Amino acid sequence: MHIRIGTRSSRLAVWQAEYIRTILKSGDVSSELIFIETKGDLVLDRSLSKIGSKGIFTQELEDQLRDGRIDIAVHSAKDLPSTLPPDLEIIAFTEREQANDVLVSRDKTLSLTRDTPFRIGTSSTRRVAMLKHYCPHLTTVDMRGNLQTRIRKLDEGHCDALILAYAGVHRMGYDDLIVEHLPVNEFTPAVGQGSVAIETATSLDSQLRKTLIQLINHEPTAACLRAERAFLARLEGGCSIPSFALASLTDEQTVSLTGGLVSLDGSQLLRDTFSGPTPEALSLGQSLAESILERGGDEILQTIREQP
Repeated sequence: MHIRIGTRSSRLAVWQAEYIRTILKSGDVSSELIFIETKGDLVLDRSLSKIGSKGIFTQELEDQLRDGRIDIAVHSAKDLPSTLPPDLEIIAFTEREQANDVLVSRDKTLSLTRDTPFRIGTSSTRRVAMLKHYCPHLTTVDMRGNLQTRIRKLDEGHCDALILAYAGVHRMGYDDLIVEHLPVNEFTPAVGQGSVAIETATSLDSQLRKTLIQLINHEPTAACLRAERAFLARLEGGCSIPSFALASLTDEQTVSLTGGLVSLDGSQLLRDTFSGPTPEALSLGQSLAESILERGGDEILQTIREQP
């Protein structure tokens, strides 16, 4: 059995793909990497919200899944659109890394808990809106590019600090640059943050599909991400929507899901928590979304979608 793995070419994406190769090798499955450039990798002069949120890091990989040039596509789970076309599916999620955001800087004195103003680089609509809500004294600078590019821009003085996902910083060995771990009860991460997702065409050979699931899928993580992604799908959200959600298992039978939405100017932040049986993870995410929409989330989304 030989698997062709589609991946973006950034160092972090390659780390993720090599991680999947290691798992496959443990099951005596050989593989090779196929490098694919996506729109999100090529268009770096505009913010994510301005180039469209749907599939900007996945579309080109999905095209090659469809025509059979690759067997699986490896993604950061947080980069996946909230819904997939009917001919594609996510079959596995790896065990989740620590999911929180971190503040990264060469200046160890910086902290979001102090009143000192400084500039933070980020391309995330969610992070910008949360900073406006919790830290209005700070200035955000749009910061696109892979992790190494952002750190280079930090060193060149474009900003004083970055906010990044702990998982990527840790996987790339930049832990020494972390000056603060952001609390998930305030800076709740993006849906899927910290896990690697495996996407395939629905036409994939059934035995191969079964083998991949057995080797790669971490079911406790998958249950949590089903809840989170159901929440995001109901909001019809993507990179341009400042939504957030994080699920955890309180025991083997129960999922606890916290999520919400923040307005672009940070003036409104809606958050709620729902818990329920693990088999009902999808309906749990949908119920949380309905709660947020009913409490004013629909008006926030309407305002966001009316933005030019």
